[in-house]
Amino acid sequence: MKHRYLPMTEADKQAMLQTIGAESVDELFNDIPEKVRFKGEYKIKKAKSESALLKELTQLAANNADLRSNTSFLGAGVYDHYIPVIVDHVISRSEFYTAYTPYQPEISQGELQAIFEFQTMICELTGMDVANSSMYDGGTALAEAAMLSAGHTRRKKILISSTVHPQSKEVLYTYAHGQNLEVVEIPHQDGMTDISALKELIDQNVASVIVQYPNFFGGIEPLKEIEELTHAQKSLFVVSSNPLALGVLKPPGEFGADIVVGDAQVFGIPTAFGGPHCGYFATTTKLMRKIPGRLVGQTVDEEGQRGFVLTLQAREQHIRRDKATSNICSNQALNALAASVAMTALGKKGVREMAAANIQKANYAKKLLKDKGVEIAFDGPIFNEFVVKLNKPVKEVNQKLLEKKIIGGYDLGRDFSALTNHMLIAVTELRTKEEIDAFVAELGDYHA
Repeated sequence: MKHRYLPMTEADKQAMLQTIGAESVDELFNDIPEKVRFKGEYKIKKAKSESALLKELTQLAANNADLRSNTSFLGAGVYDHYIPVIVDHVISRSEFYTAYTPYQPEISQGELQAIFEFQTMICELTGMDVANSSMYDGGTALAEAAMLSAGHTRRKKILISSTVHPQSKEVLYTYAHGQNLEVVEIPHQDGMTDISALKELIDQNVASVIVQYPNFFGGIEPLKEIEELTHAQKSLFVVSSNPLALGVLKPPGEFGADIVVGDAQVFGIPTAFGGPHCGYFATTTKLMRKIPGRLVGQTVDEEGQRGFVLTLQAREQHIRRDKATSNICSNQALNALAASVAMTALGKKGVREMAAANIQKANYAKKLLKDKGVEIAFDGPIFNEFVVKLNKPVKEVNQKLLEKKIIGGYDLGRDFSALTNHMLIAVTELRTKEEIDAFVAELGDYHA
């Protein structure tokens, strides 16, 4: 029999009581009035043996519609991508698995180098000058970018496109409330940021303009046009971007973005139940000292050997509270490592090929659905997601698909009242031709 833990013995309990000078466990709770103490039995199942409990939990877990037994066309911020086997092997090593903040560089060179490599690869993908050592996720990274822009420009208004991920917008609203910032959404037209509306909304009171690239509907936003309008008012241009898409798309840095944020889940991090993730945050050199979180820098020791250390740290734990630009208290070092290992295993060519496969397969599915009579909601180039309009509620269609072991797309009616019966479909490089064909056939039948 496997023993996962060693239970406390009666002798252990008595030894602890004797050490603290208590006669019994009840004596420890003397300060709690007798009348408020719970005397009954908890309404929970009786304890089982370890083997019986594992069997029950395994049966319960089998009820989940996981990606091993189902084909997924669900994206909307969490994607089913190829994860090289080596990723799990590396992050499971104890020196990485148990590592936290590498405050002592003399014993943390492996962890520091891993973070440094993550920063470097993010800069290469985004076209930016500097990146931090990761954030909690894409949503908090976006909100932190807005806070940085407000502090840097000393302005109180944030413009954010309605085509940005709805959950990221909610995080921003929460952050902005505490800082007394005004958040204004730029409406979308045909699934893209409405440029004419942006022209009317932007003025000298705007701290930043935030767009997503590719956007939440899968479309490729016109960054050049948005950048020109933004910088004309001396506002900061913030782009939230899928880093895998940047394997083929022109990086935001080449469009003049001031801050580029996003989520590294697409590299080496499983979908799980929507987390944990790993956000990234990249800026120009001009904004380097205002980046939230921490950075790892490369240096040499007294013998001239290359080494890595924590450098700029902008949170209140490390500097005077009134000088802090963020209260982010940690990073996602283990997930950042997973992303680094995945990107390294794929290499530049592999990332490009993987990104290209997403475009090809998504467009293949899009064409098949169109030929099947399903209405494509928005035209224009896409990465790996697109929107279709159905004749029935998305929830109803998805239930039918699930019966065929297919996880359908995201119900946009949950977040956009004007998009009731609209489904956001994601097609990644893992979807085979047979899976796509089967999905199109089933969706077409239910749609009719």
